[in-house]
Amino acid sequence: MPQSRLEVAGIFRAHGPAWRAANAGHVSLDQLKVMSAIERCRTAALGGHVARCEDCGREHIAYNSCRNRHCPKCQAGAAKAWLTAREAELLPVRYFHLVFTLPKPVADIAHQNKRELYNLLMRASADTVIRIATDPKHLGARVGVTSVLHTWGSAMTHHPHVHMIVPGGGLSADSTRWIACRRNFFLSVRVLSRLYRRLVLDGLARLHTAGKLHFFGGHAELVDRAAFDAFLQPLRKIDWVVYAKEPFAGPGAVLAYLSRYTHRVAISNSRLIRVDDQSVTFRVKDYRVNGPGRHTTMTLKADEFIRRFLIHVLPKGQHRIRHYGFFGNGNRAANIARIRELLGAERGRACDDTVDDTVAHRGVLALPCPCCGGQLIIVETIAPQRHPRAPPGTARAAA
Repeated sequence: MPQSRLEVAGIFRAHGPAWRAANAGHVSLDQLKVMSAIERCRTAALGGHVARCEDCGREHIAYNSCRNRHCPKCQAGAAKAWLTAREAELLPVRYFHLVFTLPKPVADIAHQNKRELYNLLMRASADTVIRIATDPKHLGARVGVTSVLHTWGSAMTHHPHVHMIVPGGGLSADSTRWIACRRNFFLSVRVLSRLYRRLVLDGLARLHTAGKLHFFGGHAELVDRAAFDAFLQPLRKIDWVVYAKEPFAGPGAVLAYLSRYTHRVAISNSRLIRVDDQSVTFRVKDYRVNGPGRHTTMTLKADEFIRRFLIHVLPKGQHRIRHYGFFGNGNRAANIARIRELLGAERGRACDDTVDDTVAHRGVLALPCPCCGGQLIIVETIAPQRHPRAPPGTARAAA
């Protein structure tokens, strides 16, 4: 496999069948669907089209994408569309970047209760910022929050955390003033950490009382409430990590950051270095190290690589990007318009879909001809391959 063509899809195609057989009964339907989508992405199985260049006349065949949100090849288009919408909502203020993580004992529970714990992580982190910001002793304003859930570390281990982007200020209670925070200080990390810890631990207790948590393996004993309370007790005494990064250097830097983080998956194809019959080697970053040793490589057996990739498949319907505060979907447009009015800023650039509609109607591809840069026109559609659910005649014979 040439280095320039290394892909997660190729690893799944080569090692997936054996991995499925070895792990039969221990793989969820959602994980199997993700594997299938990635394996079929941009292949004849999904169909495609033939496009002819208007200038040089050459024809090019392109196959359709799977558009699965876990596919490393399908995120660029989704990220571009999402960023275009966010560009129109940028405010002319300083933005801050916060990171909320879970202690390892809680992360281990989250591995067995993904939907409940991921929802709790996102709600608790957003509520923490909104409550502290509303307090007159801190900012005394209603803020807006954009949260992005990540579940992986650089080595694809399970590491759930939330990246949060927050404008440096908020609306007053009566929405008549914009209250800005200090230039290089948003909210106290220590205060945020303590409230965040309390909200998560209280949320865990409620989930346990409601019978919504499940425990397996070494955590099976936690089904007992007394054992669960004893498990949580040490976590009430340690510091929980809430990390505040340097503020962004203007709204443009916010978009650059979001373009890298919003639609990221557990590992990109560009990080793959070598794949053979037994193992996969890829680039990793050790965030505990500063200097030359920060960037290194890791080699995993192919079956372990697949396992680590699939533990980051989100439950069906789980939203990874969420908006809170004055960015809440119900009143976002009105709030942004009011804030711009208070700041004396011009309206953000709106999306114009007219050109895209025209292009789609004419069958013109957005990408230029790779040979001469000319315009590509779709001249033929390739139907997806269809696989019968059972051999022909089976149903008739059964009848």
